[in-house]
Amino acid sequence: MVDSRATVDLTASAWPVFDIAVSAINYPFLYIDSDWTDLGALAVQQYEDIDFRLATWARAFVAGTPTDTLSVLKDISLGITSSISYQSREQEGTQAPLITLDRGWGSCRNFAVLFVEAVRSLGFGARIVSGYLFNPDSSLTGSTDRGSTHAWAEVFVPGAGWITFDPTNRSMGGANLIPVAVTRDIARAVPVLGSFMGAADAFLSMDVTVEVKAVNPP
Repeated sequence: MVDSRATVDLTASAWPVFDIAVSAINYPFLYIDSDWTDLGALAVQQYEDIDFRLATWARAFVAGTPTDTLSVLKDISLGITSSISYQSREQEGTQAPLITLDRGWGSCRNFAVLFVEAVRSLGFGARIVSGYLFNPDSSLTGSTDRGSTHAWAEVFVPGAGWITFDPTNRSMGGANLIPVAVTRDIARAVPVLGSFMGAADAFLSMDVTVEVKAVNPP
Protein backbone atom coordinates (compact mmCIF):
# COMPACT_ATOMS: atom_id res chain seq x y z
CA MET A 1 0.00 0.00 0.00
CA VAL A 2 1.17 3.51 -0.78
CA ASP A 3 -0.11 6.22 1.56
CA SER A 4 0.98 9.76 0.72
CA ARG A 5 -0.14 12.93 2.48
CA ALA A 6 0.76 16.52 1.68
CA THR A 7 -0.35 19.94 2.85
CA VAL A 8 -0.45 22.43 -0.02
CA ASP A 9 -0.71 26.18 0.40
CA LEU A 10 -2.87 27.47 -2.46
CA THR A 11 -2.13 31.19 -2.76
CA ALA A 12 -2.82 31.79 -6.46
CA SER A 13 -5.29 34.56 -7.13
CA ALA A 14 -8.64 33.71 -8.71
CA TRP A 15 -8.33 36.84 -10.87
CA PRO A 16 -4.60 37.20 -11.61
CA VAL A 17 -2.97 40.24 -13.17
CA PHE A 18 0.14 39.43 -15.20
CA ASP A 19 3.06 41.81 -15.57
CA ILE A 20 3.80 41.06 -19.21
CA ALA A 21 6.93 42.65 -20.67
CA VAL A 22 6.31 45.55 -23.07
CA SER A 23 8.00 43.57 -25.84
CA ALA A 24 5.45 40.75 -25.48
CA ILE A 25 2.20 42.60 -24.85
CA ASN A 26 1.28 42.24 -28.51
CA TYR A 27 1.47 39.10 -30.64
CA PRO A 28 3.53 38.23 -32.62
CA PHE A 29 6.66 38.84 -30.58
CA LEU A 30 10.09 37.26 -30.42
CA TYR A 31 11.60 35.54 -27.41
CA ILE A 32 15.11 36.72 -26.57
CA ASP A 33 17.94 34.25 -27.20
CA SER A 34 18.22 33.15 -23.56
CA ASP A 35 14.48 32.37 -23.45
CA TRP A 36 14.77 30.28 -26.62
CA THR A 37 17.63 28.36 -25.01
CA ASP A 38 15.60 27.64 -21.88
CA LEU A 39 12.42 26.75 -23.75
CA GLY A 40 14.10 24.39 -26.21
CA ALA A 41 11.71 21.55 -27.10
CA LEU A 42 8.87 23.23 -25.16
CA ALA A 43 8.37 25.43 -28.21
CA VAL A 44 8.35 22.52 -30.68
CA GLN A 45 5.15 20.68 -31.66
CA GLN A 46 5.14 17.04 -30.55
CA TYR A 47 2.49 15.77 -33.00
CA GLU A 48 2.59 15.77 -36.80
CA ASP A 49 0.63 18.52 -38.52
CA ILE A 50 1.60 17.80 -42.12
CA ASP A 51 -1.24 19.75 -43.71
CA PHE A 52 -1.03 22.54 -41.09
CA ARG A 53 -4.61 21.84 -40.04
CA LEU A 54 -3.93 22.53 -36.39
CA ALA A 55 -1.86 25.61 -37.18
CA THR A 56 -4.68 26.93 -39.37
CA TRP A 57 -7.21 26.26 -36.61
CA ALA A 58 -5.05 28.12 -34.08
CA ARG A 59 -4.34 31.00 -36.47
CA ALA A 60 -8.10 31.67 -36.73
CA PHE A 61 -7.99 32.99 -33.15
CA VAL A 62 -5.47 35.70 -34.05
CA ALA A 63 -7.66 38.75 -34.58
CA GLY A 64 -5.03 40.86 -36.31
CA THR A 65 -1.35 41.72 -36.59
CA PRO A 66 -0.45 42.87 -34.04
CA THR A 67 -3.03 41.78 -31.47
CA ASP A 68 -3.15 41.42 -27.70
CA THR A 69 -1.07 38.41 -26.64
CA LEU A 70 -3.14 37.43 -23.62
CA SER A 71 -6.35 37.69 -25.65
CA VAL A 72 -5.03 35.24 -28.24
CA LEU A 73 -4.19 32.67 -25.56
CA LYS A 74 -7.51 33.11 -23.76
CA ASP A 75 -9.46 32.85 -27.01
CA ILE A 76 -7.77 29.56 -27.92
CA SER A 77 -8.54 28.16 -24.48
CA LEU A 78 -12.16 29.26 -24.69
CA GLY A 79 -12.38 28.04 -28.29
CA ILE A 80 -11.55 24.51 -27.22
CA THR A 81 -14.43 24.16 -24.77
CA SER A 82 -16.77 26.05 -27.08
CA SER A 83 -16.35 23.56 -29.91
CA ILE A 84 -15.34 20.34 -28.15
CA SER A 85 -17.38 18.43 -25.56
CA TYR A 86 -15.80 17.22 -22.35
CA GLN A 87 -15.91 13.48 -21.82
CA SER A 88 -14.13 11.58 -19.06
CA ARG A 89 -11.75 9.05 -20.60
CA GLU A 90 -10.16 6.25 -18.57
CA GLN A 91 -8.38 4.53 -21.47
CA GLU A 92 -4.61 4.51 -21.55
CA GLY A 93 -2.90 7.13 -23.69
CA THR A 94 -3.90 10.52 -25.05
CA GLN A 95 -5.64 11.49 -28.27
CA ALA A 96 -3.60 13.38 -30.83
CA PRO A 97 -4.81 16.99 -31.18
CA LEU A 98 -6.25 16.48 -34.66
CA ILE A 99 -8.19 13.44 -33.47
CA THR A 100 -9.71 15.54 -30.68
CA LEU A 101 -10.72 18.18 -33.22
CA ASP A 102 -12.19 15.58 -35.58
CA ARG A 103 -14.09 13.68 -32.88
CA GLY A 104 -15.36 16.80 -31.16
CA TRP A 105 -14.87 15.39 -27.67
CA GLY A 106 -12.06 14.76 -25.24
CA SER A 107 -10.93 14.58 -21.63
CA CYS A 108 -8.98 17.20 -19.69
CA ARG A 109 -5.66 15.77 -20.89
CA ASN A 110 -6.88 15.90 -24.50
CA PHE A 111 -7.88 19.54 -24.00
CA ALA A 112 -4.49 20.35 -22.47
CA VAL A 113 -2.55 18.68 -25.28
CA LEU A 114 -4.66 20.39 -27.95
CA PHE A 115 -4.12 23.78 -26.31
CA VAL A 116 -0.36 23.31 -25.93
CA GLU A 117 0.10 22.11 -29.50
CA ALA A 118 -2.06 24.95 -30.84
CA VAL A 119 -0.07 27.69 -29.09
CA ARG A 120 3.22 26.02 -30.02
CA SER A 121 2.14 26.23 -33.66
CA LEU A 122 1.94 30.00 -33.14
CA GLY A 123 5.47 30.15 -31.73
CA PHE A 124 4.79 30.04 -27.99
CA GLY A 125 6.70 27.92 -25.50
CA ALA A 126 4.25 25.76 -23.56
CA ARG A 127 4.17 22.74 -21.26
CA ILE A 128 1.72 20.20 -19.84
CA VAL A 129 0.89 20.12 -16.14
CA SER A 130 -0.60 17.11 -14.37
CA GLY A 131 -2.02 17.25 -10.88
CA TYR A 132 -5.26 17.62 -8.98
CA LEU A 133 -8.23 19.93 -8.96
CA PHE A 134 -9.38 21.43 -5.65
CA ASN A 135 -13.10 21.21 -6.25
CA PRO A 136 -14.92 21.07 -2.89
CA ASP A 137 -18.33 22.08 -4.23
CA SER A 138 -18.06 19.93 -7.41
CA SER A 139 -18.66 23.00 -9.58
CA LEU A 140 -15.59 22.45 -11.78
CA THR A 141 -15.03 19.95 -14.58
CA GLY A 142 -12.21 17.45 -14.76
CA SER A 143 -12.21 15.40 -11.57
CA THR A 144 -14.94 12.82 -11.91
CA ASP A 145 -14.19 10.92 -8.70
CA ARG A 146 -11.84 10.79 -5.73
CA GLY A 147 -9.15 8.91 -7.66
CA SER A 148 -8.90 11.06 -10.77
CA THR A 149 -6.18 13.48 -11.75
CA HIS A 150 -6.47 16.66 -13.80
CA ALA A 151 -4.40 18.13 -16.62
CA TRP A 152 -3.88 21.70 -17.79
CA ALA A 153 -1.24 23.85 -19.49
CA GLU A 154 1.23 26.67 -18.97
CA VAL A 155 2.52 29.16 -21.55
CA PHE A 156 5.69 31.18 -21.14
CA VAL A 157 5.18 34.91 -21.72
CA PRO A 158 8.12 37.28 -21.10
CA GLY A 159 7.72 39.35 -17.96
CA ALA A 160 4.85 37.28 -16.60
CA GLY A 161 6.67 33.96 -16.77
CA TRP A 162 4.58 30.78 -16.91
CA ILE A 163 0.86 31.58 -17.21
CA THR A 164 -1.60 28.81 -16.32
CA PHE A 165 -4.50 27.93 -18.62
CA ASP A 166 -7.11 25.27 -17.86
CA PRO A 167 -9.14 24.85 -21.07
CA THR A 168 -11.43 22.32 -19.40
CA ASN A 169 -12.75 24.97 -17.03
CA ARG A 170 -12.14 28.04 -19.21
CA SER A 171 -9.90 29.46 -16.51
CA MET A 172 -6.60 31.32 -16.38
CA GLY A 173 -4.33 31.29 -13.35
CA GLY A 174 -3.51 28.58 -10.83
CA ALA A 175 -6.38 28.96 -8.36
CA ASN A 176 -7.86 25.55 -7.47
CA LEU A 177 -5.03 23.72 -9.22
CA ILE A 178 -2.48 21.51 -7.44
CA PRO A 179 0.44 20.73 -9.79
CA VAL A 180 2.34 17.48 -9.36
CA ALA A 181 4.27 17.08 -12.63
CA VAL A 182 5.33 19.49 -15.38
CA THR A 183 6.47 18.04 -18.68
CA ARG A 184 7.06 18.64 -22.38
CA ASP A 185 5.09 15.55 -23.42
CA ILE A 186 2.11 14.25 -21.45
CA ALA A 187 3.35 10.68 -21.90
CA ARG A 188 6.21 11.59 -19.55
CA ALA A 189 3.84 12.46 -16.71
CA VAL A 190 3.19 8.82 -15.78
CA PRO A 191 3.17 8.71 -11.94
CA VAL A 192 4.26 5.07 -11.57
CA LEU A 193 6.13 2.97 -14.10
CA GLY A 194 7.43 -0.56 -13.69
CA SER A 195 7.01 -4.24 -14.46
CA PHE A 196 5.94 -7.42 -12.71
CA MET A 197 7.38 -10.92 -12.95
CA GLY A 198 5.31 -13.79 -11.65
CA ALA A 199 2.18 -15.83 -12.20
CA ALA A 200 -0.40 -14.25 -14.48
CA ASP A 201 -3.17 -14.74 -11.90
CA ALA A 202 -1.21 -13.25 -9.00
CA PHE A 203 -2.81 -9.84 -9.39
CA LEU A 204 -5.64 -9.29 -6.92
CA SER A 205 -6.88 -5.74 -7.21
CA MET A 206 -5.87 -2.11 -7.23
CA ASP A 207 -7.81 0.80 -5.80
CA VAL A 208 -6.83 4.46 -5.95
CA THR A 209 -8.39 7.02 -3.65
CA VAL A 210 -7.34 10.67 -3.68
CA GLU A 211 -9.00 13.09 -1.31
CA VAL A 212 -8.39 16.82 -1.69
CA LYS A 213 -9.86 18.84 1.14
CA ALA A 214 -9.40 22.20 2.83
CA VAL A 215 -7.35 22.35 6.03
CA ASN A 216 -8.20 25.00 8.59
CA PRO A 217 -5.21 27.31 9.12
CA PRO A 218 -3.52 27.10 12.53
